[in-house]
Amino acid sequence: MSRRAPQHDVDEHRLEVEEPPEAVAGPKAVAVALKMAVEQMGLRRTSQTLRRLNQVDGFDCQGCAWPDPAPGHRHAAEFCENGAKAVTEEATLRRVDRDFFAAHPLDDLRDRTDYWLGQQGRITEPVRLRPDGTHYEPVSWDEAFATIAGHLRGLDSPDQAVFYTSGKTSNEAAFAYQLFVRAFGTNNLPDCSNMCHESTSVALAEVIGIGKGSVSLQDIHDAELIVIAGQNPGTNHPRMLTALEIAKRNGARILAINPLREAGLVRFKNPQKARGIAGRGTELADLHLPVRINGDLALFQAIGSLLLEWGCVDRDFVERHTVGFEDWAAHLRTLDWDVVRRATGLDRAQIEEAARMFRDSSATVTCWAMGITQHRNAVATVKEIANVAFLQGNIGKPGAGLCPVRGHSNVQGDRTMGIWERPPGHFLDGLRDEFGFEPPREPGLDTVAAIEALRDGEAKVFFGMGGNFVSAAPDTEVTEEAMRTADLTVHVSTKLNRSHVVHGREALILPTMGRSERDLTGGRLQRVTVEDSMSAVHASHGPLSPASPHLRSEVDIVCSLAEATLGDRHDLPWAAFRSDYTEIRRRIARVVPGCAAYDEKVDRPGGFVLPHPPRDSRTFPTERDRAIFTVSPTEVLQVPEGRLLLQTIRSHDQFNTTIYGLDDRYRGIRNGRRVVFVHPDDIEAFGLRDGQRVDLVSEWEDGSERRAPSFRIVAYDQPRGCAAAYYPETNPLVPLGSTAIGSNCPTSKSVIVRLAPDTGGTDAQVSDAGSVIAGDAKRTVEPDQLS
Repeated sequence: MSRRAPQHDVDEHRLEVEEPPEAVAGPKAVAVALKMAVEQMGLRRTSQTLRRLNQVDGFDCQGCAWPDPAPGHRHAAEFCENGAKAVTEEATLRRVDRDFFAAHPLDDLRDRTDYWLGQQGRITEPVRLRPDGTHYEPVSWDEAFATIAGHLRGLDSPDQAVFYTSGKTSNEAAFAYQLFVRAFGTNNLPDCSNMCHESTSVALAEVIGIGKGSVSLQDIHDAELIVIAGQNPGTNHPRMLTALEIAKRNGARILAINPLREAGLVRFKNPQKARGIAGRGTELADLHLPVRINGDLALFQAIGSLLLEWGCVDRDFVERHTVGFEDWAAHLRTLDWDVVRRATGLDRAQIEEAARMFRDSSATVTCWAMGITQHRNAVATVKEIANVAFLQGNIGKPGAGLCPVRGHSNVQGDRTMGIWERPPGHFLDGLRDEFGFEPPREPGLDTVAAIEALRDGEAKVFFGMGGNFVSAAPDTEVTEEAMRTADLTVHVSTKLNRSHVVHGREALILPTMGRSERDLTGGRLQRVTVEDSMSAVHASHGPLSPASPHLRSEVDIVCSLAEATLGDRHDLPWAAFRSDYTEIRRRIARVVPGCAAYDEKVDRPGGFVLPHPPRDSRTFPTERDRAIFTVSPTEVLQVPEGRLLLQTIRSHDQFNTTIYGLDDRYRGIRNGRRVVFVHPDDIEAFGLRDGQRVDLVSEWEDGSERRAPSFRIVAYDQPRGCAAAYYPETNPLVPLGSTAIGSNCPTSKSVIVRLAPDTGGTDAQVSDAGSVIAGDAKRTVEPDQLS
């Protein structure tokens, strides 16, 4: 076991590139997960945590929001490799204490990568950076709360404060947090949804009446066709592979739509099955469509057009449950296939093969993630996915439906609990009726608008409930400068990240308990609840002693801050909420739609499922009281000659902005992150070399440019004219103003770039040698070849 954190930052002196594997998971995944866990937690602690992870009597994974199997159907090891890594990050024995902060001035920490910062360990006590200070220093909780309350009460308007939330916050903490913020007087509640699935929430709310997916885990198992668009479950939602394996065993076919051929959809070697350990595993995707980046809207329009032409229409569903069909059908009958070809990079035969898979299925589930939602036309694309589902009646019946797969463990629950800058009137009415005050009605700031307000001096205080806002947000330089203009920045965190070293004139870090830890706030054993991607709500309670006696729970922090800031304003029961979370759940039951008898329902093994009218009864609470077909223009994203269309992606060794390690073995990358994947023919056409180092320069319609330095070219199979690179290293390339129409979600999957000569600058310590692949043989690239 090693409690020692890395003493030196990233050194990419031996970046290696191999051929991507043809299968994922298997014994290698088990070995990698256990090695990291035992190194940082030890054998006993590893057993304590992993055997309780995602169990009925345990705690919910801090990673993705993929649902758990029903009680009685869970494996003893109900977690994936990346889930084990997420637990290790939180339950590590490494510590960031007062001696660490005394030894590391901010000038030192600012030069560190997120990977290095995160690897130092758990923060053990609250710390404060005073105006003009050089180090974070320990501070008492009372002084911390008094400092924040003083800043908040000193604002000219409550709207000068921004209250951000990451997707890991529990339902109890989220409900208390939004109650505090609205009692304070603002709806400035941006969250991580604004940067990922907001396009989904907006589109689905408009066309089916609820901004959530309409399927259950059983629907995945029972589907005849599963479509996976703009999603890489092998890295981002690995437990989904088990559900896909079950579906395949039941006879389902799988269609993968993605620019990259991801190993996670080629073959899955389930480490919990003998054939996954010693055999070939399960082949997953029956067809891979290598769609050009941003071609998904045109692709689904083409599929819809073919299904119309072939008469594949569920007339009963369309006539009884939808509006707008005739206008949509008329639009698709005039579809220009030359435009489709240019938009998708696919020929008609490829699209027809995919369309036949839809035609031959009477129960289709369509899944998607950020490869769909982070484009300028993302809202229209999600609506087009819904159009195709409506056409065949694939919603509100077994084995069928719409399945946006959320990337953070409780991001959907946070929204259900009211973490939303544009809350619906009925939710605010519920708060008013329950708590006796009139909440603000004006929409608040989303993530992009919050950064703009900070940049322009219109917001003075930033409070972050979890997450790594600076690294997660687009336009990194602008975001960092905006944070530096704040009078106060506060982060509720478990570990260090970039947001702690890019701060306002004064800053606080408030260390909180994690999900793996036992919460004895109020002198009793507390539990919290979370909601997964499929609207299932269940309890979570950790087994470990907290990393430090100075940690407080998220609920405690919110309620204590509310008391310090609001005093007895509105006579809200903060002390009761803090001492017994049951009191919060009783209020949730009376305020949040679908949550009646909330506390009693989460007592059931496995919890309960929130109501979803389109799924449950084929009723659609839209403005037309039916599902709505929508017409969107077919678009081709034009890329100038000599440029590439870049999408930002995750490595297998990361979760959002948390970097677990420096390998992406499912894409053949080891010991490095600053790589750009480019088609071999594009490399040759640009006069470049596989292994050469370049800067990525994004170009925008307003003539502006942004640069991310020192990326190594890696030849990779994908559509010509496309490229991919990891975030957050590429977030500086996305301007704050480049967002999806209707959702304001950053367009991180549609970045036009040129590959420019390397300027030698880098955010990490990048050395002068590396390795690349030429055909099947690995060769070492000498330093002078990388210049």
